[in-house]
Amino acid sequence: MTHNIPFENLSESDLVVDAIYEGGSQGDWGAEPICKILPGISNQSGFRVRKLEDDSRALVVLFSSLDDDDWPDSIDTTLGILTYFGDNKKPGKALHDTSKGGNKLLSEYFNIIHNDEVANHQIPPFLIFTKFPTAKSKRSVQFKGVAVPGHPSLTSTQDLIAIWKTTDGQRFQNYRSTFSILNIPVVSREWIKDILDGNHNSDNAPQAWKAWTEKSIYKVLTSEPTTNIRSIDDQMPDTKTKSKIVDLVYNQFKANPHDFEDFAAKIFAMDDDRVIIDEITKRSRDGGRDAIGRYRLGMKKDPVYVEFALEAKCYKPGGSSVNVKDTSRLISRIRNRQFGVVVTTSVIGKQPLKEIRLDKHPIIFITGKDIAEILISHGYSTIKSVKLLLNSFEAQ
Repeated sequence: MTHNIPFENLSESDLVVDAIYEGGSQGDWGAEPICKILPGISNQSGFRVRKLEDDSRALVVLFSSLDDDDWPDSIDTTLGILTYFGDNKKPGKALHDTSKGGNKLLSEYFNIIHNDEVANHQIPPFLIFTKFPTAKSKRSVQFKGVAVPGHPSLTSTQDLIAIWKTTDGQRFQNYRSTFSILNIPVVSREWIKDILDGNHNSDNAPQAWKAWTEKSIYKVLTSEPTTNIRSIDDQMPDTKTKSKIVDLVYNQFKANPHDFEDFAAKIFAMDDDRVIIDEITKRSRDGGRDAIGRYRLGMKKDPVYVEFALEAKCYKPGGSSVNVKDTSRLISRIRNRQFGVVVTTSVIGKQPLKEIRLDKHPIIFITGKDIAEILISHGYSTIKSVKLLLNSFEAQ
């Protein structure tokens, strides 16, 4: 059950991971909860900084609504990874020329973690909050944890990337940054007071924070899901843009679902560069497999490959779902040491999904929502860009 902290208690409360911090009832910025939790913090934008008298930063708040399809911030709670986009979100300015200085801040701190001559303790804590409207206030937020730049699985060329986008024919750059959420379940009010005073390395600092600032050791907050059976709602698009994208894909291929197979295979490969598509099988001899391929494991110089079979189901979004007959056909075709992939513009029915997960069949499911999110994460976030991509399949 989610823990909710009343607005009137925010100034004295600890910060608990995944707790909800209620906004006020008034309709102005006085109802903003973050600046009540952290006095002196700015109350607008994604990057919110608390500065000290010497103009250095005591802390940085990263705030996200998690619903911007053009710039899809995300939190992987299983791996403890935050993906956060910078603040140059419109054309007309250079990468670091932003009003809040968010991209310049990202560049500064990511450079520090890769500079052996500069210590991590010069980097302030990043506190992560997300939008979480409640019945009491539309300004309520959820605390997602303490983050630090980088991740132990990424190199200096992977954790902060300047990506290009185009709006109305104008090209511009913005950062995609990767943070680690540290294993700090509770941020005590005592440590918060120390941070606000400019002493984030005080005796009240948690061990995971000290391990990172003193030894560059990432003690990441990872969590294993209690269940891996997705609900129908979780498989369906949750924004208007995602719904439009899935509808575009379905309408493109509904007249000839066999043409969807090539697209489905490329979607799977687009999501993971270790996927190799070997063949899109012909309709007359697909043997229950619309595509076959390999998944690369191990070192690039000496890889091991695991074979997979892929089934593509171009079903009407919100209409038919992938059923037991569909999945049983794929399972029967999978040989030892192989796995299966189902890609659909709709959803996986509750019964086949439950049976497959409980029986531990090695099947990956990519639903309509997943298709939209994969496309968005690769820059296909507008109707125009998706149409251009789909037209390229038509031309093949």
